[in-house]
Amino acid sequence: MKFDLLIQNGAVLDGTGAEAIRADIGICGERIEAIGDLSKAEAKQTIDATGKTVCPGFIDAHSHSDAYLLIEPRVSSKIFQGVTTEVCGNCGASAAARLGKGELPSDWQDKPFPGTWSTVAEYRELFDQVRPAVNEALLVGHNTLHRAHAGYEPRGANPDELAAMKAAFEKALDEGACGLSSGLIYPPASAVPPGEIHALAEIAAQREKIYTTHMRNESASVLEAIDEALETARRTGVRLEISHLKVGGKRNWHLIDAVIEKIEDARAEGIDVAADRYPYTASCTDLDIVLPDWALYDGKEAVLERLRDSKVRKKIRDDILAGRNGFERGRIMIGSVENPLFHTFKGMELEKAAKKLGMEPVDALLHIIEKDELRTGGIFFGMSEENMWRVLGLPWVMIGSDASLRAPDGILSTDHPHPRAYGSFTKFLRAALDGKTVALPEAIRKMTALPAEQFRLKNRGILKKGNFADVVIFDPEAVKENTTYAKPHQLSDGMETVIVNGTLTIENSRLTGKRDGQFLG
Repeated sequence: MKFDLLIQNGAVLDGTGAEAIRADIGICGERIEAIGDLSKAEAKQTIDATGKTVCPGFIDAHSHSDAYLLIEPRVSSKIFQGVTTEVCGNCGASAAARLGKGELPSDWQDKPFPGTWSTVAEYRELFDQVRPAVNEALLVGHNTLHRAHAGYEPRGANPDELAAMKAAFEKALDEGACGLSSGLIYPPASAVPPGEIHALAEIAAQREKIYTTHMRNESASVLEAIDEALETARRTGVRLEISHLKVGGKRNWHLIDAVIEKIEDARAEGIDVAADRYPYTASCTDLDIVLPDWALYDGKEAVLERLRDSKVRKKIRDDILAGRNGFERGRIMIGSVENPLFHTFKGMELEKAAKKLGMEPVDALLHIIEKDELRTGGIFFGMSEENMWRVLGLPWVMIGSDASLRAPDGILSTDHPHPRAYGSFTKFLRAALDGKTVALPEAIRKMTALPAEQFRLKNRGILKKGNFADVVIFDPEAVKENTTYAKPHQLSDGMETVIVNGTLTIENSRLTGKRDGQFLG
């Protein structure tokens, strides 16, 4: 037999957690055809992996790249970390289905997409036309469904609206979506009763799909939020993924013991629950998340109107200072900004920006949020390093960047993302290689076989005959993240070869220009 690609002399970690073996890998088309001693085999192209590690392509278990995959198909920030598959549509917000009253998140709205879509099927057609460099599995966001059919008001859906949401979700699953996601910290979901989530999760359970949740709280009330998530799984039988498992706010860090205990007790009970986490101690979301819930309902224009009303603005200010959300968790850095007046504030701590504006930090916060029309990103430093490594070491926790793809050039190079977009996988891999977290075989499992099993990504995540040829070859000495909070747009080092569905996407540490990502539906 003559292979299309032959990888020889590498140290192979198959993704199962087993120790490395010296083996060759033969690839025909998009599949692995053989693993073993293939020293006498012929191939159209041979890659010598002497001194290198060969493993399955990494699976980003928590991504927000769904819309960006259509406009930056090179997927540079992820592919140079060895990521070959992204699970998108997390935290209740997905690119599809775009129906009714629903709008895309603010950071997607102004981008020049290659076409229009509303359904998952139409999004999938665009994906196939663009052919990004990585595979994608797409969750359907609860907030996306709710806003489309019930609007932005702080309430649960009425029976007719819920019926429409359920029908839309069923259709999305028929068209290839892999499950449901929720973002219960974001309006209007923050006002939605658990029963609405249960109704949709039941559909996911019946279809053997997954439910992922950005819980209602990740700080002082994290235990109650854990209970809510587990009760959803218990009532509906749905497979559960807890997104970016963490506890924010120094005074809450001790709660991590009870958080882990609750999840492990549930697993022992038979509930199918796992979690993901990124290897950083700062979170990132819209800066306006620090506003009180009541100020965030009813849509963008209503929020801006409240900020422009001096009496209402004072109440918002008072509520923030009373200690809610970001102001209670730690220092804040300004991330992406759209308004040119504030471009110099990108990557600057809020206190420094406030001094430049001649304002108190809370007033600078409100000023920037209003003038940037709710388009400002915020990076929030409030997590424990010790807790982070403890969570990352748990056998049921996989790696998820919680980031959209970016690129150091082009349309996605001008904002100021969290460094997790460029460094989550290489940082964790470097830590494993340096003995700072789990051993290397287990680290690879957490980025490959574990998420493949959790999200039911068939024939992926493990190097074996018949599986899709998503393969990474990295130099253990060279692996490192280069991204920083101050200068995030920097690609990782160490990924010498990245193969996606048998297609050489990175060769000799450079993009080949060939892309063969698939929509995994």
